[in-house]
Amino acid sequence: MKPLWLEKFWNSLSLIGMLLGTLFFAASLTPSLVPRPFLIQGVLSGACFAIGYGIGVFLFWLWNYLQLPKLKGRISHAVKIAAMAVTVITAMVFLWHAADGQNSIRSLMELEKVESAHPFKTGLIALITFIILIALARLFQLIYRISSRWLDRYIPPRLSRFIGFLIAAVIFSMAINGVLFRFGLHVMDSSYRKIDALMEAEVPQPQDPLKSGSAASLVKWDELGRMGRSYVSSGPDAQQISNFTGRPAQNPLRVYVGLRSAETAKERAKLALAEMIRVGAFERSLLLVTIPTGTGWVDEMGIDPVEYLHDGDIASVAVQYSYLASWLSLLVEPGYGSETATALFDEVYDYWTKLPKDTRPKLYLYGLSLGAMNSQLSSELFQVLGDPYQGALWSGPPFTSRLWRSITNNRNEGTPEWLPEFRDGSYARFTNQNNALKLPNSHWGPMRIIYLQYASDPIVFFDPKDFYREPDWMKAPRGPDVSPQLKWYPVVSMLQLAIDLMMATTTPIGHGHVYAPQHYIDAWVEVTNVNWSQADIDRLKEYFIAKLPKPE
Repeated sequence: MKPLWLEKFWNSLSLIGMLLGTLFFAASLTPSLVPRPFLIQGVLSGACFAIGYGIGVFLFWLWNYLQLPKLKGRISHAVKIAAMAVTVITAMVFLWHAADGQNSIRSLMELEKVESAHPFKTGLIALITFIILIALARLFQLIYRISSRWLDRYIPPRLSRFIGFLIAAVIFSMAINGVLFRFGLHVMDSSYRKIDALMEAEVPQPQDPLKSGSAASLVKWDELGRMGRSYVSSGPDAQQISNFTGRPAQNPLRVYVGLRSAETAKERAKLALAEMIRVGAFERSLLLVTIPTGTGWVDEMGIDPVEYLHDGDIASVAVQYSYLASWLSLLVEPGYGSETATALFDEVYDYWTKLPKDTRPKLYLYGLSLGAMNSQLSSELFQVLGDPYQGALWSGPPFTSRLWRSITNNRNEGTPEWLPEFRDGSYARFTNQNNALKLPNSHWGPMRIIYLQYASDPIVFFDPKDFYREPDWMKAPRGPDVSPQLKWYPVVSMLQLAIDLMMATTTPIGHGHVYAPQHYIDAWVEVTNVNWSQADIDRLKEYFIAKLPKPE
């Protein structure tokens, strides 16, 4: 004789919910864009099972509400046992074959294949996640029932149920947003702030007066932030560049202003301009306005190559707008990045346009990830039509980037979403691991815009609309590092890509959201119109590839 609580729990399980939850669970084990470890896979699969179960419960409620016939007695009991057996068998089969799907991604990214997806560990984590989510759902249901029953004394039943539902929703919303979210945000904010202020002993204050943070600088060393101090202290010098090229070179100029260097975005932008004038940035041949990621990080693999390509005759400027990770910055302070990017561009562009055209430097924009999105927002096309800057390189633009989205949606017919062609290619071009920038019968206009993006980058290709429709980038032909086993499933695919988005930087270099120097070199050669021989370009690629960290 089984315990009463177990019998109640068994009777409370939804047949349709279990079957639909199993389908969602099985779909969650199929590959997406980024390889997943078993811990992440277990949480994802448990959440998918719970969501599928919830949809099944709703459909069963709707069936009853419409007063349609339903199974009863022994037949219902037998069908439920059969459904549970199907659920367990299906779950075990898909868990056992999950490694094949993960290996289909890993092989494309040149990762070592896994022998097992740890089905028992994954299943256990999924079960725990499912139980927690179902418990929360039943707590919601309990609050709803208590509220509606109390209201039944004073108002009509249907109105009391509606208000009871609202009460439960408000309580849960306040608990999640007002307690859990705020607590988590406070912890992360405090952690990132301390990391940003951390003074590393291995990064000493520069002695060169032309470096930001030096004794001669207008920007204080301890106010640059951790990423800023690392950025201005790194990069090639004139000797290193000259040793590679065999030609005379200059020390590249890197101007950086930290978040704590001034109170407002406008003040930080003005400080950056003053620092640029102090070090002679406008006397170089090429000027790069760089927008960092959320933490203030500037990808050196994106900047170092262009400094070599121009013999160090280049200056770059960046202003920090946050110390939070990009995804968190986008969530809690979405306007900060664009405000800073706009302020910096306005200051630099206004000064630049007043200089003689025949002696001023060529002006370019650069940004990675959130920096790419904010860089695109820094100016409007009509603002620069009369005196355009020369071009921009935007790598890994987030799916929320308006200009990128507009160009992608209006791509030439027959070109894939992951590598579109836009009109005659005179304004904007796209590239990835395979250099796709040399378009036949095309010529550049006065402004060159290049998007560097990998088909496996979920930060670029995530879209909430994947909840209910298959995205174009999943259709044939697919990108070079997208698994042929990847399939679209309603609801589940969006959740998979949301997890991929948070893990986008865990891929090997040259995939996902980790951009490789050799691909940057192709883009910089084209956007800045570098006149190097192909042999020298290949030699530069080999030089940077050799500097990459070796996989463990």
